[in-house]
Amino acid sequence: MPHVVIQASAEIAVPPHVVYGILADYREGHPSILPPRWFSYLHVEQGGVGAGTVIRFGMKSGGQVKEMRAEVVEPEPGRVLVERGLDERGTVTMFTVEPAGTGGARVTIRTTWRATGVAGFFERLLAPTLLKPVYREELARLAEKAGAAVRT
Repeated sequence: MPHVVIQASAEIAVPPHVVYGILADYREGHPSILPPRWFSYLHVEQGGVGAGTVIRFGMKSGGQVKEMRAEVVEPEPGRVLVERGLDERGTVTMFTVEPAGTGGARVTIRTTWRATGVAGFFERLLAPTLLKPVYREELARLAEKAGAAVRT
């Protein structure tokens, strides 16, 4: 079955545990790194930190807001955080945090979903170009937030 795959990575000069802590905190940390130009809200329905959290968020696209829900799992706590979409498309967003450089972190955001039919063809063609800038901005905001957390 055809899938759309979008991925972006960045090195952040902050220890991996600090970066992961921001990503896993869906009440304060994670919402603060979402670019407001692309995300209209993020609400926690259950939990709030790491595995077991259920979120609902709005993503702006084509002048509309598409609501999505996801459950958070941690296949490798402290290293891999996954948002599994509670939708029919099988959307999965994975955040991987690995040691890099001299005490910093390499963060990768990778999203996949099923895209079938004619609409799926266009999604596979256009989505990577449209979403990579979103991920680059999210990674920049994460670097800024993590840097501020270390300085305080």
